[in-house]
Amino acid sequence: MNVQSKLPLTAAETALVEQFGTLVGSLPGNAEMVQLRDRAIQSIKESGLPTRRVEAWHYTDLRRLLTRLPTNNAAGDVADLESLVMGSWRQVIKNRSIDTIAAPEGVSISAMADALRADVSGVTIADHGVHDAIGLINSAFVTDGFVVKVDDGAEIAEPIEFQTLHDGGQLHVRNSVTVGEGATATFHDRQAGSDAEALGTVVTDLKLGKGAKATWVTVQETGDASDHLAQLNITLEEDARLTLFIVNLSGKLVRQEINADVLGEGADLQFRAVNLLGDSQHCDITLSLGHLVPNTTSTETVRSVVTGKAQGVFQGQIRVDQIAQKTDAQMACNTLLLSDEAGFSTKPELEIFADDVICAHGATVAEIDHKHLFYLMARGIPEKIAQGLLIKAFVAEIIEELGDERLIGVLETRLDHWLEMNG
Repeated sequence: MNVQSKLPLTAAETALVEQFGTLVGSLPGNAEMVQLRDRAIQSIKESGLPTRRVEAWHYTDLRRLLTRLPTNNAAGDVADLESLVMGSWRQVIKNRSIDTIAAPEGVSISAMADALRADVSGVTIADHGVHDAIGLINSAFVTDGFVVKVDDGAEIAEPIEFQTLHDGGQLHVRNSVTVGEGATATFHDRQAGSDAEALGTVVTDLKLGKGAKATWVTVQETGDASDHLAQLNITLEEDARLTLFIVNLSGKLVRQEINADVLGEGADLQFRAVNLLGDSQHCDITLSLGHLVPNTTSTETVRSVVTGKAQGVFQGQIRVDQIAQKTDAQMACNTLLLSDEAGFSTKPELEIFADDVICAHGATVAEIDHKHLFYLMARGIPEKIAQGLLIKAFVAEIIEELGDERLIGVLETRLDHWLEMNG
């Protein structure tokens, strides 16, 4: 019998354990939360961070990539950010504390730290498996976040924007967002910071009630020395509609997990993602989607542009339960590689136990079509500009699906800037 010996803790794993011992007395939470924190850090201590031997982390060896840990204290003050869209209701966390809470009529917003001290079950913080590194680190160190409840039937005209800002150090945030029955709301989730060394975890639980409609847009533009680990846990009730859009623009190490369960008939999830990767970035989007009842739909489309020595990952798993007849689920991942040293790994999966479904997946990884490039250059367009036009068309097709001209303009400006720096 072969017995696998336990690996010694890395410098980052050791730092996590030691920092927890120093900080645990100052972290918010009641007795139940303290026990959850203890169990989370003990799991890290016993099992360590996941390696490529763990299937879900095969392309993102966290034990190797998370090489060191910054202190839990931020380096200084971080500059204010304007909203992506004028008129948004901003919720701002700077470094480790809430800076701003602003709620429209029909929405209640409170501090997560208060919820942690009062009733952990009310914000669905639970024990995590040994390979849920993001959930474990966040549960151990979370300091604050927002608890948001949109009233039944409320129609919120302007976006509710979350800003998670840091100036180095560590920032661990948890949000709980509930959209009531028949309600309509748009959320903008922004992750940003300076170029100082940083580690951030953001875990968000998003629940859509019966007939609710929501749009959730994440714009990740952390600093070039930032490790950003995010998790979005979604549940959709009967006839709920969610449009989920993620844009990754920067960061040293980025892992974004989406765990979604479609629980009610007639529910629909539309997921779009754009990755613009350069330098030595490593960016991983991992999606796990469960269709658990009949008559539900979903579409997942990921577009990535990768240059320099950057490495990208998309893992997409769709599970269709035996009772989930009439499921319609479509997934596609398309990637442009702009350099020989760049790489992208894609792993689409379908697990189907029903027999009356329409499900498909596809993936492409390619260079820019030289025929298209030649066509533009033959009409007097310089090569760099021609290449930029082709890349922009590849990405803008997805961005324009948002339908909000104000937000589309902001994201296309981000795209133009990235092309200028990396094209």
